[in-house]
Amino acid sequence: MSRSYAEVAVGEELPELRIPLTRTMIVATALASRDYQDVHHDPSLAVERGSKDVFMNILTTNGLVERYVTGWAGPAAVVKAIKIRLGAPNYPGDTMVLTGAVADKRDGGRVEIKVRGVNEIGPHVTGTVVVQLPAVELEGSGA
Repeated sequence: MSRSYAEVAVGEELPELRIPLTRTMIVATALASRDYQDVHHDPSLAVERGSKDVFMNILTTNGLVERYVTGWAGPAAVVKAIKIRLGAPNYPGDTMVLTGAVADKRDGGRVEIKVRGVNEIGPHVTGTVVVQLPAVELEGSGA
């Protein structure tokens, strides 16, 4: 289902998305994104460097934020910009809860979404995502 620009309202809240964070997910996504920093895959070296455990890399966080927004917007949405800031680390065993709201509608079908991802420690990620939405519902989109 794809959202159209016409049906989106400023202030509309996106549904919450809860993402359980496993050690496998954190390590696999770091390696898949070619981030070989030891703090993302080696627990003993992560601790030696001052962390309590391995932690999620920014590329994974960025991908999860994009997934969250495009899951709401639908397959016709085109991501135009993602701006995020990291806070508390995501560790194995945490659950990151993503929330968001439509912050702005711009000419040409662009919609800005404010996004926040929080774990047990506090805010892991805050930022904005700008998506281009179709002007009207696409036939067969189911929206």
